[in-house]
Amino acid sequence: MHFEAPLPLQSGASLRDYSLSYETYGTLNAHKSNAVLVCHALNASHHVAGVYAGQPDSEGWWDNMIGPGKPLDTNRFFVIGVNNIGSCFGSTGPMHTNPDTGRPYGADFPVVTVEDWVDAQARLLDALGITRLAAVMGGSLGGMQALSWTLRYPERVGHAVVIASAPNLNAENIAFNEVARRAITTDPDFHGGHFYDHGVVPKRGLRIARMIGHITYLSDDVMNEKFGRQLRAAAVAAKEGRTDASVDYLFSTQEVEFQIESYLRYQGDKFAEYFDANTYLLITRALDYFDPARHFGGDLNQALAQATCKFLIVSFTTDWRFAPKRSREIVRALLQNNRQVSYAEIDAPHGHDAFLLNDPRYKNVVRSYFDAVAKEVSL
Repeated sequence: MHFEAPLPLQSGASLRDYSLSYETYGTLNAHKSNAVLVCHALNASHHVAGVYAGQPDSEGWWDNMIGPGKPLDTNRFFVIGVNNIGSCFGSTGPMHTNPDTGRPYGADFPVVTVEDWVDAQARLLDALGITRLAAVMGGSLGGMQALSWTLRYPERVGHAVVIASAPNLNAENIAFNEVARRAITTDPDFHGGHFYDHGVVPKRGLRIARMIGHITYLSDDVMNEKFGRQLRAAAVAAKEGRTDASVDYLFSTQEVEFQIESYLRYQGDKFAEYFDANTYLLITRALDYFDPARHFGGDLNQALAQATCKFLIVSFTTDWRFAPKRSREIVRALLQNNRQVSYAEIDAPHGHDAFLLNDPRYKNVVRSYFDAVAKEVSL
């Protein structure tokens, strides 16, 4: 959907002549009361469920959660996925042409925030004729957007489902993001963010950024269970049914020796092939900046007093990037404001990535919650 009216941004700048890519699933009812907005995290997009015709590997990033008969049941709800501005999956971003220069925005794309994304999403809903959401839902950075919706447009949200998220990033999280950004900006192919003009991509920086990020998404238990200290040569031999592989260390400074090294390099290589470096910088900055309590002297209780909807908050015990104690901060602040809150802390071994996986307890919590939502709206 194309928008000609400028979008005012939190930075004081504005974005004009922009487009948002979106997908919808299910059917909007006659009352337009069954819409659920799903907000995406860092490297995801508007393609939240299903597969594209003739593309069997195109499964949506939350396909195990959204669809007919799934926890967020598209037989009952009209689900909307929106790609955020600044992303690299269709919505206007750094790779697109700056109307003021006729060249790609590159590093000149304006800084965007979670609040800017929510404002853009609200405009899309206006164009679709949806004045109120049955629910807004997201995990990780998507959860921050869901929380922001309840504060910027409280009258437009019936329920908020905030999963594996936080009211802001702690210093450790900001530090990880900064190291990842530095890996990109110091890549010789970055060219100050205008690498499109040079016909190159800062793949080395993107690989390292993804490797750093991926480490933080997994728990220590999962990494040890999947990889341990297993050497790559021994793993290959075991897969081939051989028992003659040496377990001696290669003591090389360049060769991939451990299975975990091979896995991280694979993830980094794959990421560098499809993700935009400037988008990575923009989105991680938006993560860093998000802090609704900032305007209330750091008082989260005061910040969340604006929210009027009902909440489901979900966290995972082994998620050390967005630890359960951060979710409990949100729960406490909402309870201080006498809001209706359901909270589930799932004892799952998968770390931050658990919100994308198939833990049956987690999915049953979400399913039960949306069963209750369905009873409140005219389906």
